[in-house]
Amino acid sequence: MAEELGAEEILFDQSLSPGQQRNLERHLQRPVNDRTLLILEIFGQRARSHEGKLQVELARQQYLSTRLVRRWSHLERQSGGIGLRGGPGETQIELDRRMIGESIRRIKDRLQKVKRQRQTQRRQRVRQEVFKVSLVGYTNAGKSTLFNALVKARAYAADQLFATLDTTTRQLYLGEADLAVSLSDTVGFIRDLPHGLIDAFQATLQEAMDADLLLHVVDAASSNFMEQMSEVQRVLAEIGADRIRQLVVFNKVDALDSAHKPAVSSDFIEVDGQSCPRVFISARSGEGLPDLRRALAAAALDARQVPSVAHTLPAHGDDEPLCTIRT
Repeated sequence: MAEELGAEEILFDQSLSPGQQRNLERHLQRPVNDRTLLILEIFGQRARSHEGKLQVELARQQYLSTRLVRRWSHLERQSGGIGLRGGPGETQIELDRRMIGESIRRIKDRLQKVKRQRQTQRRQRVRQEVFKVSLVGYTNAGKSTLFNALVKARAYAADQLFATLDTTTRQLYLGEADLAVSLSDTVGFIRDLPHGLIDAFQATLQEAMDADLLLHVVDAASSNFMEQMSEVQRVLAEIGADRIRQLVVFNKVDALDSAHKPAVSSDFIEVDGQSCPRVFISARSGEGLPDLRRALAAAALDARQVPSVAHTLPAHGDDEPLCTIRT
C-alpha cells in the first residue's frame, strides 16, 4: 500500500515499542512513527507559554530516550581520550543517553519551580476561600470557547486538536450568587493519551485536581460523545480527580439538527447507573449560558454552606463519587 500511494513515511495510530518500530522500519524500508510522536508534534506546535514548552520538551526527551538505539548510525562508535567528549571507551549511545538524562533532570527542576509558583497561587485562593472551577473534557469539545464566553477573555480557541495546552485562570462573577469564583481552562484529553504525557503535564492538570467543581464539557454533536466522556473519566481517575464534583455541559447544541435538539435546557444523564446533572449550551451562540451560570451559582452556594466536603459529596447518599462514568 505504501508503494502504491508513494508514501515516504508510515504512521501507526497506536503506541509502538522501540523494538517494534525498529523491526517495522527494517521490513517496510521506510521511516515509521507512532501515535505518541504525532501527539508530541501537535503539542509542540500548540505550546505557547514557558510552562507549556517545558512540559512538551520533557515529554519529547523522555520519548526519545527509549529510541536512541535506532535513530543514529554512529551510536555504536566509541569515544574518549584527550580533547574528546565522554570517558574512555564510552560509546556514542551512552553519551547521548547521558546527555538526554541530564536534559530531563534540568527540565524537571525548572518545572518544579513552576509547580511551586502555582501552589503559591492556589494557597492564596484557598485563604480567600475562592470556589475553584475547572473546565475538563475531550479535546476540541469547545472548552476554550466556553471559557471566553463566561469570563469575556481572549484565550486561543480553534477547531483543532489541543488548541489549548496552557492553563488559564480568570475570575468569574456570578450575580445569581453575588460572589466570584475562579475558572480555569485546562488541556483537553484524548483516547489512549500516553502515560508519559500525563506525567509531563502534571503541573497543568493540577488545576483540575485541586478544583471544587469540574465542568465536564462534551461535544454534543459528536457521534462518539459517550466514549469520549468515558475516556475523560479514565484520565481523571488516573490523576486522582475522579471524586471531584462534576457538572456535565453538553456544548455545540447549535450544531444539532432539529430532530436531535434537546427539548429541555437541563436534565440528568445516567451512565452505568450513575446520574449526573447536565446543561445544554452553545458556547458560540450563547444558548443555555444563563442556565449554566445558575447551576454554577447553586454549586458555589452549596459549597459555601459545607466547604469542607463540597468537593467529595457522594451521589445519592452512597459511597460512589459524583458522576462516575464506568469504562
